[in-house]
Amino acid sequence: MESPPEEFPPETLPEPAPPAREPLLTLPGALTAYIVLLAVLHLHVLLPDDLENWIIDVFGFIPKRYDLTLLVDGIPGGEGAKVWTFVTYSLLHANISHIGFNVLWLLPFGSALARRFGSLRFFIFMAVTAAAGALAHLVTHEHALAPMIGASASVSGAMAAAIRFAFVRGSFLSFDRSDANAAAKVPAQPLWRALRDRRVLSFLAIWFGVNIVFGLGSIAIGIEGVSVAWQAHIGGFLAGLLLFTLFDPVPRAASDAASASS
Repeated sequence: MESPPEEFPPETLPEPAPPAREPLLTLPGALTAYIVLLAVLHLHVLLPDDLENWIIDVFGFIPKRYDLTLLVDGIPGGEGAKVWTFVTYSLLHANISHIGFNVLWLLPFGSALARRFGSLRFFIFMAVTAAAGALAHLVTHEHALAPMIGASASVSGAMAAAIRFAFVRGSFLSFDRSDANAAAKVPAQPLWRALRDRRVLSFLAIWFGVNIVFGLGSIAIGIEGVSVAWQAHIGGFLAGLLLFTLFDPVPRAASDAASASS
């Protein structure tokens, strides 16, 4: 005679695991590595003044370096600095508040972008927008001798790229947002449609207004005093807004692709 199946009291049954839901501000690895790099390089402020100034001169962006009327030997770094400083300037900061502002803006926008692009695309994108900011600063400060430092041009580019999808339904600035990974992978708006979105236009108006009036971010240090390189912010921002599609690995929505081809 077979014994009846063994029964378990209800309280011993395993409870179903709650669905995993990653917090929106959990940092992806690429952004964590970027912030750690900024923090480590910021230790240059602890060096003796002569060595710190040398580092800023060699790795900061100095428009006068490209002045053909000045021998390159007059500025530390030589010919190589004409190339690497288009990016390396963005990894140095003047003080804690300077680096703090940049990291604060990177937490929401950089997190979403790093998840969407992946590590390699994210790092290349940050370098490209840094170079765009340096180019804008060079054009507007052709003979300036003060080194420009700060990640604000790259941060501005990340913000510009992120608003291409930030307000789309399910994304990280929408009212019905998903978990962090899903929010970063929603199809982006084509640029022409984004520039018709009132939320995007409001963001653009506020961003440009703040940067022109107050100039949060990059600081120039040197004999010309301390000033805000707001032109570099705009250069990085425009690069991020316009070049986003070249980096974006997420396919566009079918309706957007059909509209573009018609």
